[in-house]
Amino acid sequence: MNDEEPFYHNWRVLLLVFVILGSIAAITVSYSNGQFHIGNNLKYGLDLDGGSWLQVQLQGAIAQVDADPGKIVQVEFSKLLNDPDVKVNGVAAGSVSFTTSKATTQKTIDSFGFGTSTISSAPGGGTTVTLQTNKDFLIQKYLRDSLNAEVKQIPGSPGRPPTYEIRKAVTEDSLNAILEPVGGRVVPPFKVGVTVETRDETKKRLEDKLNPISFKQITITPIGDNYLLIDLPGVSIEEARKLALTPGKFEIRIQVSGNETAHVLYGDKIIGVGVPQKERRDSWGVSFELNDDGAKALRDAAIQYGAVTNPGAHYLSMYLDDKLVFDAPLDPDLAKNIQSVPVRSMVATTGAGDVGQEKAKELQLHLRAGALPVQVQEAGSGEVPAPLGQKFKEQVAIAGLIALVLVAIVVGLRYKQPNIIIPMLSTSFSEVIMILGFAVLLGLQLDLATIAGIIAVIGTGVDHLIIITDEVLAGGSLPPDKVYKSRISKAFAIIFAAAATVLVAMLPLILFMDSSALRGFAEITIAGVFIGVFIARPAYAVIIQGLLVEAVDKKYTDED
Repeated sequence: MNDEEPFYHNWRVLLLVFVILGSIAAITVSYSNGQFHIGNNLKYGLDLDGGSWLQVQLQGAIAQVDADPGKIVQVEFSKLLNDPDVKVNGVAAGSVSFTTSKATTQKTIDSFGFGTSTISSAPGGGTTVTLQTNKDFLIQKYLRDSLNAEVKQIPGSPGRPPTYEIRKAVTEDSLNAILEPVGGRVVPPFKVGVTVETRDETKKRLEDKLNPISFKQITITPIGDNYLLIDLPGVSIEEARKLALTPGKFEIRIQVSGNETAHVLYGDKIIGVGVPQKERRDSWGVSFELNDDGAKALRDAAIQYGAVTNPGAHYLSMYLDDKLVFDAPLDPDLAKNIQSVPVRSMVATTGAGDVGQEKAKELQLHLRAGALPVQVQEAGSGEVPAPLGQKFKEQVAIAGLIALVLVAIVVGLRYKQPNIIIPMLSTSFSEVIMILGFAVLLGLQLDLATIAGIIAVIGTGVDHLIIITDEVLAGGSLPPDKVYKSRISKAFAIIFAAAATVLVAMLPLILFMDSSALRGFAEITIAGVFIGVFIARPAYAVIIQGLLVEAVDKKYTDED
């Protein structure tokens, strides 16, 4: 009779039971709105749930640019001051001096955004202006104004021309043509694409826009620096295109005179967005709140262009991707008080009826997520109908069931002992539950690739369990405890070596492959190997020893 504690008191077995119960809870129990809910928390990918996928290309370029700062100032201020006789007096490390025949003020010069200025009267008439600026900033400002696009300077190597990320589709030839009037050129290499930071920022903005339109988690996978692959379970391709391919640039402009308008602020000055609701005359609208800079910009524009004294002649217009969504004068009371109390809360109306409501919902999404850093262009798309996804799900379930049955038959034919067959199959099944629990906790979606990974883990897991069992039963009977431990150590040496091989094989897929399918396969396989090697198989070794010891003890008891 064996006097040792029962195998089910062993900490390895207790750990296995604890992780299984935790996995079942993760799969079936969720908590929201202060309540627990029972249901299925597994997330299915496009293959199993139906929906659409969209591959988008980020529009931009990265280039080293050189140009003459003096010529930039001459060309730009000739246009801004309407003075073809602007003359540059000198260029220093942190300043540029020029003379214009026009009488102007420091406030006017500073408003152009080329740097802080000091001015004085020029001999013979006109104005001498000294700008506190530098070459890198002037090139960036010139590119931004010429291309009407955001331009971001990237830290480069000392002694090399500055490098800029141009957040707009542009070719090397067209960029050289723009730089020619200011003595500039592109210094090779010229790269089509954007930085990793811009790609990740675009990915985040798209997630904020797209996830609210779906009941299921939308995944966006970077492919290189220039592409994003978007999986949209349960979302039609038309709806995906409407939001994913729309930059979402929001702008407020003010009427100057006639049809001429002036820029006031962009959507980055918005810090809060309300829900779509009906405003006056049953028109739908979206309220939003400006930050301090936005409120100041609105106040300054209203004062500068006369909207505070004559609001009817200076309409305030709101645009989404250069399309007018709101156009109306300031409220008379608002115009009267805006000089002393900056306005922070505003409303953009989108029209009446269902069309107005849909536009309001779309505007709300764009305002909350913010404009995309760069424009995106569709590079590929596809759709999996929901019935086809359901069929895939059924086929996967059948394939998994057949795999388990075949494994059970092979194991049964090999060992023909219930106290070996049942623990082996139970351990294999428990690994599936733990892997699914892990997938829920990490937010992984189950698709055909991840299901293939789970089946592969089951196969390698059964192999490892057979190695343990054969080592334990070598010689045809349960060995003494010391010999048993030696054989188990030998079995686990083989298992660890095999697990390390799988890990090494899967790591490149995670580190270097951007495809969501390949990454999902590698992630689920590695998770399954770790769960099996460190939780399931050590517990199985304890369980199989305990059951075999009980069988031997029972045999001796029956003989007595």
